[in-house]
Amino acid sequence: MSSRTLPLLFINLGGEMLYILDQRLRAQNIPADKAKKVMNDIITTMFNKKFLEELFKPQELYSKKALRTVFDRLAHASIMRLNQASMDKLYDLMTMAFKYQVLLCPRPKDILLVSFNHMDAIKDFVKDTPSILSQVDETYQQLIEMYTPMCSGEFQLIRQTLLIFFQDMHIRVSIFLKDKVQNSNGRFVLPISGPVPHGTQVPGLIRMFSCTGEEVNRLKFTNGGNYTAATREGSFEIFGDRVTKLGTNMYSVSRPVETHMSGTSKNSAQNTKVNAAPNPLAKEELNLLAKLMGRLEDPNPGNTDSGFRVNLFATDEEEEEALISRPDELSYGVIKIQATKDLQANAELAKIMGEFTVSGDQSPSASSKGDDLLAMMDGL
Repeated sequence: MSSRTLPLLFINLGGEMLYILDQRLRAQNIPADKAKKVMNDIITTMFNKKFLEELFKPQELYSKKALRTVFDRLAHASIMRLNQASMDKLYDLMTMAFKYQVLLCPRPKDILLVSFNHMDAIKDFVKDTPSILSQVDETYQQLIEMYTPMCSGEFQLIRQTLLIFFQDMHIRVSIFLKDKVQNSNGRFVLPISGPVPHGTQVPGLIRMFSCTGEEVNRLKFTNGGNYTAATREGSFEIFGDRVTKLGTNMYSVSRPVETHMSGTSKNSAQNTKVNAAPNPLAKEELNLLAKLMGRLEDPNPGNTDSGFRVNLFATDEEEEEALISRPDELSYGVIKIQATKDLQANAELAKIMGEFTVSGDQSPSASSKGDDLLAMMDGL
């Protein structure tokens, strides 16, 4: 497993989450000021400096449940609220979109270009907020410094790690089904045509060489596809043409997006249940997660004046039906976390919380959210 996979997984899933939320906020006619606050708060929390320092440390991927919990807390880092069915759908859309992008990458290194497309879009969301924009730019530099020197073999390892992470996820998405890039069982249809990866040639020719390196024979064969020469390579600079469209916003053209559990996924529920069986550390991991995230709870849960709910379904009835019909084994339960009433009552927890402080010009609320997310990641 690659120890450098987590930052790319987090940034790409986060980028997809922002695309989806932006589309839903527009569809529900949420006032522009509230929509902007949601996006700014989430991005501020995503790119909290100390949180990212932890994220970029070499480490293995977290469990699916732990990663889902991270994004559950991230999606609720602002005044927006999602019911469990909508959060399930949001996470399904995020994961399936990025899985498809990883599968379509012509070469492993193009995963970095996909990440940069997501980063470009995130920058555009906060282009009018310099303080948040600077956070995003710092992360850009980290990505460039860490990943551009990597060799093809290292990117291949990252790609394989991502595909292993996604291999049991077969959620049907209406956009993919309508475009015929996904089968009814939730598996993707990969093309056998189009441009070949940069640095390679169109298949169809075998060249044979002598021991001295001299070409002695050529054989042609039918490649079975409709391949074309490679396009130019995308830019790995902070400003540049990525060339690839993978990682750009597929919701920019307004159309409804639905997710459905495939028959294959339902039939494999027992396998999923076995895979999800708690290991000796899982319960402790989530318990610590709950403790460290305590301060992210809404201090005024009864106050609905400033907050609002976003529904990723067409109606509330559809949302309720989706929650009921989703197999228990395939649903990520929402972890209910009660804020600690008196942090000083627990000296160890108070000490941990005290270690996470953020300097700079961030607002107190943004800083505390970033600290809590950092603390949560530290506990995984």
